[in-house]
Amino acid sequence: MPSYTHGGDIYGLAGPVLDFSANQNPLGMPPAVVEAARRAVEEAGRYPDSLCRDLRRAIGARDGVPPEWVCCGNGAADVLFRLVLALGPRRALVTAPTFSEYESAVTAAGGTVLRHPLEAERAFDVERSILEAIDGRVDLVFLCNPNNPTGRAIPGEVLEEILLLCREQEICLVVDECFLRLCDGGGEGLAPRLREFPNLFLLRAFTKSHAIPGLRLGYGLTADPDLPGALYRAGQPWSVSNVAQAAGIAACACPEWPERAMEVIRPERRRLTQTLRARGARVWESAANYLLFQLPGVTGLKERLLRRGVLIRSCANYPGLGPDFYRIAVRLPEENDRLLAALREEWN
Repeated sequence: MPSYTHGGDIYGLAGPVLDFSANQNPLGMPPAVVEAARRAVEEAGRYPDSLCRDLRRAIGARDGVPPEWVCCGNGAADVLFRLVLALGPRRALVTAPTFSEYESAVTAAGGTVLRHPLEAERAFDVERSILEAIDGRVDLVFLCNPNNPTGRAIPGEVLEEILLLCREQEICLVVDECFLRLCDGGGEGLAPRLREFPNLFLLRAFTKSHAIPGLRLGYGLTADPDLPGALYRAGQPWSVSNVAQAAGIAACACPEWPERAMEVIRPERRRLTQTLRARGARVWESAANYLLFQLPGVTGLKERLLRRGVLIRSCANYPGLGPDFYRIAVRLPEENDRLLAALREEWN
């Protein structure tokens, strides 16, 4: 059996837990999304629209792009794997640490991955040094903004240089903006730049911003006229259920939901950061709804907290990190209180 390498793996546990390993909107699903999904179940007796026409129109209107630029899939990971299969890259550049599925998708498609290490001493920031790695050796570059698991956003001036260099080198640049709407200053992201950079592909999802990971709904944005069709042909046609499509349309109609969550996340993120640091943890400043921290020499914390009904993400399997690195989501105040209480009991 394959091993599970992400957060949110609650199914193999002995009992219920408070899950800090999955980074999603702490407010949960918007009521309108729940109701839309419930109504759509009644339509499950027929095939969903394989072209996601209504959903693409709703996403396009929300994100300010033509609907033909929108590519929908069964979560962002599905879109990612379709993209890599359609492009067939020889070599791809990823940062380390970052989301593991970029490397998994490239490897599955027969490509090779080059890693650009991010340094803890430099806050795991993507800096201008990455430009030296963007050359004839690679035909695909992945960036996560803000990065997972560090929560660090790419400085605007560095991102601009990467955009220009990739266009000049005719390299496809994939920017994962799945946490954009749960990030300080997220705004429109790079969507307004798509026409200017047809080699740019944006990866987005409703999973985090509207807390619907179980419905599986992600999408990509591209101004390349040939790429949406290539992605469609790279997988089975009915990848997005009618329930997920209805939920996505409803989510587009409540764009304020992520910002309401940020009103909770910002002060709670600050409180968690300060409390962890006061206990001696090394915590990296995050712009997102999660925190990366290190307890030098303290391993096995995930397993110890599980005995108290709290699940956190061990970052031992991230290239560039180690067994004393952990990631936690920022949840509601009373839930964060429970996490901190469990930490006090187990962190000695």
